[in-house]
Amino acid sequence: MSQVLSMDLSPQSTEPTGSDPLSFAFASRDADILELVRSALAAGRAQLAYQPAVIAGTPKRIAFHETLIRVSDECGRVIPAAHFMPIIEETDLGRQIDAASLELAMKMLKHQPRVRLSVNVSARSLADWDWRRQLELGLASGISLRDHLIFEISETSAMQLHEVVIRFMEEMHPKGLSFALDGFGGGQTSFRHLRDFFFDFAKIDKSFVKDVHQDPNNQVLVEALITVAHQFEMFAVADGVEAAEDARFLQATGIDCMQGFHFGVPKPSF
Repeated sequence: MSQVLSMDLSPQSTEPTGSDPLSFAFASRDADILELVRSALAAGRAQLAYQPAVIAGTPKRIAFHETLIRVSDECGRVIPAAHFMPIIEETDLGRQIDAASLELAMKMLKHQPRVRLSVNVSARSLADWDWRRQLELGLASGISLRDHLIFEISETSAMQLHEVVIRFMEEMHPKGLSFALDGFGGGQTSFRHLRDFFFDFAKIDKSFVKDVHQDPNNQVLVEALITVAHQFEMFAVADGVEAAEDARFLQATGIDCMQGFHFGVPKPSF
């Protein structure tokens, strides 16, 4: 009898086969985030935050502002992109976020024609109809995009669809648009493909920049990445600079631009 009771009262007997409470919680959270982002886009509750990238040695001179999309819930609480982009990046919702980011950046350039903006985009969005429509509308609107718009593509995304990215670059460079390789050194760099790209900026991965002034291994890697960037005629940008000591080391090492909390946090205005 005790054996039967033991089996009946076992937690496994009340759970579906293969269920995992933690996995269920994560799945529910992801589903909630997807619905929140979808609702926010439909209701127009998306906005951009702007973080400056400064010229090394002259931190008051801004090279460009990276645009970072934010969405808010019905109560006005803002959800940073870091909370939802890893979940939606490879989905249709990710394409919608990219289109919304571009549309908002175009509006800002219309009102602030002298600024230079960097807009994040997945390589998959380059062939997306809605995203391309936003770009074509901007190009045809009379907004000054030449030398004012940078497309920032992650290293992993660029390498996965390198042919798509290269064709897009060939099409857009004559129009004066620029390109930044995000997360340089932290993804799937193929130097065989890198020489075929037309990136103007290489943003060194944040993991190599943090505490670089006291990390000999990262110092060697950063120096090597700067050398590679310059060899391929790209401006080297250190991303994620948070300390003055790191900024001084990077400047002495030959970095061209720096971005991070040390120079400015993302803000909804300039």
